[in-house]
Amino acid sequence: MSGHSKWVNIRIKKGKMDALRGKTFTRLAKEIITAARAGGGDPNSNLRLRNAIQKAKESSMPQENIKRAIMRGTGELEGVQYEEISYEGYGPGGVAIMVLAMTDNRNRTAPEIRSIFRAHGGNLGETGCVGYLFDQKGVIVIGRETADEDTVMLAALDAGAEDLKSDDEDYFEVITEPADVYKVREALEGGGLKVEEAEARIIPQNMVTVMGKDAQQVMKLIDALEENDDVQNVYSNADIPDEELSAMA
Repeated sequence: MSGHSKWVNIRIKKGKMDALRGKTFTRLAKEIITAARAGGGDPNSNLRLRNAIQKAKESSMPQENIKRAIMRGTGELEGVQYEEISYEGYGPGGVAIMVLAMTDNRNRTAPEIRSIFRAHGGNLGETGCVGYLFDQKGVIVIGRETADEDTVMLAALDAGAEDLKSDDEDYFEVITEPADVYKVREALEGGGLKVEEAEARIIPQNMVTVMGKDAQQVMKLIDALEENDDVQNVYSNADIPDEELSAMA
């Protein structure tokens, strides 16, 4: 799991840059709509919705946009209904890739995802072809400037977390069951810890090191997948060494 924290770090930094692309609000709105449809429009009783709203606010999404997304999810406003779908496949170097999408037309999305895999040296597989290589967990990212490791560990365990990962030099990762991530986040923030990110996430059981051309192709494949309008998140078990990332930068 040594490469996972580094991958999370890349995703966090990349996520902040995504705000410049104009697609972030659409993805956030989809999450709000889906959360409200599944659990109702009251964030006090719908933790997934509460977390989605918080992420939207952190990305400076206008309050009016948030309100409309909730109303579309609850049916108070007409709007597109999204279906959550996952896609699985392999990238260059034998890297396993999981794609989570929200779409209003799976007949459009599936061919697009297949085409992206093919164009970047990968292959879209059948459902389950790589899913067994990943675990679903809640991941809460806390900056190291917030507190020392012992403090975070005690707070995490008291809040009901499973584990604490401290591989990354900038962040701690608090690991929870998927259903507990928002509850644990609230407890940690209530204890004065600053949470950078919190979500249910797909975590690789083991990493695959890729270098050179394979590393470049993997990054291009992931970038292309993330640029697709229907894609919400992309996860992989790629471990790209720091020197490779520096060279690509």
